[in-house]
Amino acid sequence: MRPIETRYALSGDVRIAYQVVGQGSFDLVFVPGFISNLDLHWEDEGYTRLLKRLSAFSRLILFDKRGTGLSDRVDPRHLPNLETRMDDVRAVMDATGSGRAALLGASEGAPLAMLFAATYPERTRALVLYGGYAHFHKWVMPPERLKTFIATAGTAWGTGATLPNFAPGRVDDAHFTQWWARFERLSASPTAAAALARMNAGVDVRGVLSAIGAPTLLIHRRNDVRVDPDASRFLAKKIANARLVEIPGRDHPIWTGDVDRVADLIEEFLTGERALAEAERVLAALLATRIYDTARVGDRMWSERSECFQESWRQLVGRHGGRVAGIHGELMISRFDGPARAIRCAAALRDAAQRMGIASAQGAHVGEVEMRGPPVGLMARVTMQIAAHAGRGDILASRLVADLAAGSGLHFIDAGRVTVDELDEPLALVQMISEQHLEPACRPKAKPAEPAQLTARESEVVSLIADGKSNAAIAAELRLSEHTVKRHVANILLKLDLPSRAAAAAFSARHTGPDGP
Repeated sequence: MRPIETRYALSGDVRIAYQVVGQGSFDLVFVPGFISNLDLHWEDEGYTRLLKRLSAFSRLILFDKRGTGLSDRVDPRHLPNLETRMDDVRAVMDATGSGRAALLGASEGAPLAMLFAATYPERTRALVLYGGYAHFHKWVMPPERLKTFIATAGTAWGTGATLPNFAPGRVDDAHFTQWWARFERLSASPTAAAALARMNAGVDVRGVLSAIGAPTLLIHRRNDVRVDPDASRFLAKKIANARLVEIPGRDHPIWTGDVDRVADLIEEFLTGERALAEAERVLAALLATRIYDTARVGDRMWSERSECFQESWRQLVGRHGGRVAGIHGELMISRFDGPARAIRCAAALRDAAQRMGIASAQGAHVGEVEMRGPPVGLMARVTMQIAAHAGRGDILASRLVADLAAGSGLHFIDAGRVTVDELDEPLALVQMISEQHLEPACRPKAKPAEPAQLTARESEVVSLIADGKSNAAIAAELRLSEHTVKRHVANILLKLDLPSRAAAAAFSARHTGPDGP
């Protein structure tokens, strides 16, 4: 979803770029932070998601502040103060025919939104401040840190070097890092970026807080890396009718982290209703899979093996009742209705990789995802970070996966805890182990069973057992009596010398290849 056009509002002798999205019953003006670029916002998944959610319940008015993005550039030696930029907000509202609007001020946009609300109360319907502050040096950066930041901007602007200062949890995301580098280059020049930082350092709107009468919602991430959460706690005390909500997370930009949580809070505050999208979210299991080469081969052979595995991945995901959700860098993401199916598919993928002479590493997690569209947001990122911690041949999962898969016959061992960006507490992990690893060391290992020992009907039954289906469900799917299914199960266990249905499920996972059992 992209806006139809970008237009320009005249503020003095400077033209301010703006876009209007959505047809809601009230106007919402988004006052951006440090830098912005109206066109580039739509190229980032998280930013697009945020704007889509906000424009679903409002007429969303977006703009680039003077000197940034698509708006007129100005002399970096004479950047505007907050009062001039406040005039720019008013010019954009006038150009869009907005007499009264709610203001969403994000980060450095928050002081500007607060000043506007205090100066023009008749044009301010409500105020939402995300990651905001009233005094720069007290809650954002002391002077010595500011000097370091400006030095970095002066020498490495446009390379993404500032990303750790805003979103350290995304520095290992190659795609996002590349986007951030373009975001820097297309939002401001190096000289302008340094000048903007100096201008922001002079921000102090503590004196206007008592004059704000609009209903105010404050949102702040508890471990925000850029703006101290105490900044919003101070605002909550000084602004009448203000409500503060602290949410988990470390990354600062409003379009990172759990974007839906932020949008839900804003929608409920401005409309009095819960987000409709919440009813369209369901519990699902995500599986992230990556592969390594286990032998030194040429690029061509590795490419062939990689393509072959991806084809097997698509087939095995479908065979285990899942859906292919996309490829993010080196990670293949799939989605399942339940965790047991995800883990069994992971085991099948591990075996398929081994047969191709490569190794897999996989991570699984359970949480809410949108019914439609690819998995995005916190759920997807946590799953990918779990996969990043998995070693060759490992299937790691969050503890919740093991808890929800209880009774499925799958076996897990504790894998410790790991710190995951955007979560307040370390995440407990488990590792899936094969059933044979539970056997006593003195027990002689039986000769591996061969799939050819089963009849076609028995192969169908064991495949459905691996899907976690009961005898009654198998009977209904194959149009057999439940008694006949019980007999097939008994024959399967006898032929394969297996002790239980769970062992049969594990057998099916090991022997299910891309072309069938």
